[in-house]
Amino acid sequence: MEEKERRLDTLVAELEALRSTLRMGGGERRIARQHAQGKLTARERVEALLDPGEPFVEVGLLVAHDRYDGQAPAAGVITGVGRVEGREVVVVANDATVKAGSWWPETITKILRAQEIAMRCRIPIIYLVDSAGVNLPYQGGVFPGQYGAARIFYYNSVMRRYLKVPQLAAVMGPCIAGGAYLPALSDVILMVEGTSFMGLGGPNLVKGATGQTVGQEELGGARVHTEVSGVAHYSVPDDATCVKRLRQLVSELPAARAIEPSGPGTAPTREASELAAILPDNHRQPYDMKAVLDVVLDGEGLDEFQPEYAGEMICGTGFIAGHPVGVIANRRTMVKDNREGPPRFGGIVYTESARKVAFFIETMNRRGTPLLFVQDVSGFMVGPQEEHAGIIRAGAEFVEAMATAAVPKLVLTINHASGAGYYAMAGQGFDPDFILSLPTGRMGVMEGESAVVALFSGQLERLKAEGKVPDEDLRTRMDEVRDDYERQLDARFAGARGFVDEVVTPAELRPALELLLRAALHNRGPHLGAFHLGSFDGERPAHG
Repeated sequence: MEEKERRLDTLVAELEALRSTLRMGGGERRIARQHAQGKLTARERVEALLDPGEPFVEVGLLVAHDRYDGQAPAAGVITGVGRVEGREVVVVANDATVKAGSWWPETITKILRAQEIAMRCRIPIIYLVDSAGVNLPYQGGVFPGQYGAARIFYYNSVMRRYLKVPQLAAVMGPCIAGGAYLPALSDVILMVEGTSFMGLGGPNLVKGATGQTVGQEELGGARVHTEVSGVAHYSVPDDATCVKRLRQLVSELPAARAIEPSGPGTAPTREASELAAILPDNHRQPYDMKAVLDVVLDGEGLDEFQPEYAGEMICGTGFIAGHPVGVIANRRTMVKDNREGPPRFGGIVYTESARKVAFFIETMNRRGTPLLFVQDVSGFMVGPQEEHAGIIRAGAEFVEAMATAAVPKLVLTINHASGAGYYAMAGQGFDPDFILSLPTGRMGVMEGESAVVALFSGQLERLKAEGKVPDEDLRTRMDEVRDDYERQLDARFAGARGFVDEVVTPAELRPALELLLRAALHNRGPHLGAFHLGSFDGERPAHG
């Protein structure tokens, strides 16, 4: 028991230490400089904006933490989902302590992800702008391409014209060049007197291009844009007033769709702290997935669907904070039932279980019940028995049912997320609404030992036939593959590349799921792709 607790506790402690470093942004010196300019830091602005005591799911905190020699914590932008005046919102805040808030390639990725959440959930998005623009040494990953910076403005436009997603922008520092279109394409623009600037070119560029000498305030300060150009709508004296005004504007938005739970919601039967004892000290060992669900679901627990059939896949219904959900989870113990042959391995998808899950997903989709995928999957079963049983077709039915389900889809990775099983369990490529992982999550095509077998089996078999053993060079190369896979399988690696929205601790798990489920439920339309236009309810293009 002590060893089990130590494993998860160690991973949580390592995660918290990394988070603490990343939340310092550019460090104490740059934070002090921001304060000396009369400005709050990005994190202080976000904290003041959000309702106190409410959960905040920071999407992409770990992104790029292991790149650029550590010079791009959180890719220089805070993105996440929280509540303002009791309403679920998305927040995007440039961190000016990180390279003056300039845009790295991953900054674009994070902003686009935040906008996609707002579009998918139909909830307001708030931009706190304080950025010097493109990080020029990395412009090749920022400026061009289908998912370059221009995509931000495309999403701005679609939200304004068709999706009717409220967009509020506060310019709280520089907002230069093409980046100025982000607030310009929002519904409301606030500017802070004396510290904000908005312009397609700064004073230096203007002088170089036209020969004119002009000051920053005269060129694009708060007074110019609220009194002369009319580009901005409100001028405020300082950051604190700006944030307070944003909260007021959110409170004045038309009432959001009422998200009423089916019941009051009850506390889970197990505490979050019990996860440390439930999950094994070795990720290959079995454990009780239903005990994990007792931590996640309301006290009513899981009403299991077909419990005696194809038990390696758990399907059933339950509640999160009173909201009904359909649950698909991988059992992680051996399963012996009425099927012929040996027991089935937990964490593996077989022909029968693939069809069982496909039917269950389609049933939940017809009912309009959101889906929660709890991943600990190693893949689909291989071998002549399964091939003859039609596992390819059964797997395709599973994937199609999941991919085309129009209800909200949330994903929680407990342990393994491997092979095609990861895809079928609502992998990122299928656009689930949100993906969370515990620190124990391991995402990759296969485990390191399997990769060693795949890469070196031919050499090892030849050596064995010759009565030889691997020499030091071969053993070193095999160890390097194991170590590299172990590094890439770490949940922090997935977080650094945006493969998950957030790596959460056990204590954060339930509040995060409650918040994200409520956010997703605001959109009663299809949850397919980054956004779904359906029939145009705004301006319809004219036809000749």
